[in-house]
Amino acid sequence: MIRRDAIKIVSENLRKNPIVSANGFMSRDLFEVNDKESNFYMIGSMGLASSIGLGIALKNLKKRVFVFDGDGNILMNLGSLVTIGSMAPKNLIHIIFDNSSHESTGGQPTQSSIIAIDKIAKSTNYTVFRTSSKKGLQKILKQIIKKSGPILILVKINKSNRVSKRVSFTPTQIKNRFMEAI
Repeated sequence: MIRRDAIKIVSENLRKNPIVSANGFMSRDLFEVNDKESNFYMIGSMGLASSIGLGIALKNLKKRVFVFDGDGNILMNLGSLVTIGSMAPKNLIHIIFDNSSHESTGGQPTQSSIIAIDKIAKSTNYTVFRTSSKKGLQKILKQIIKKSGPILILVKINKSNRVSKRVSFTPTQIKNRFMEAI
């Protein structure tokens, strides 16, 4: 399964729930497969989707907030796992699409093949799920419906040669439409 396919599966199950999407190919794929006003596309700020998602979750307690992150992004901001775990927002679902690569910047390897991101998250108070299949991902999405967060879903994916189109909104437009939607 590639990132685009996994993002499509997840985003189609979320309806109008807010999604904070990491920069690069993550936001491009989400934009192409399921653009909606409640998507916050990161344009730059690598590694900060989880921190921004936490702030949104803490201010919008009645909404489930989803963070779409990559392994490279979360490895740049591992401290956010500790902060999220200690603050324990019940409405935060953090999904990490892990292909052991900084795919958006040329495919340089990350250290996720030797660093167990899911184990780190578990040690910081997340409820953790892991899958590498479409069927497994769909099953997890059904399981978490009534679970409290913070929840982390580590989705092991394959690298892809497919590049989705760029997000066509300016950062200001992204912010404004997101704020109106939530």
